[in-house]
Amino acid sequence: MAKDLTLEQTFEKLEETIAKLEAEDISLEASFKAYQEGMKLIQSCNDKIDKIEKEVLKINENGDLDEF
Repeated sequence: MAKDLTLEQTFEKLEETIAKLEAEDISLEASFKAYQEGMKLIQSCNDKIDKIEKEVLKINENGDLDEF
């Protein structure tokens, strides 16, 4: 799911998940499910950011546009 989203879309989904967790009427089961979803979204964000950082480091190191 999160792998197919852009970084911006993943952040939006994460914000929605945080809003669910902040709701006063959320059940324990729903909060645990939302927490797990949020952790997957965070991992997806980290993976995407790491990939972008590696590409940028490669560009800075060689001065060209080779992907890492």
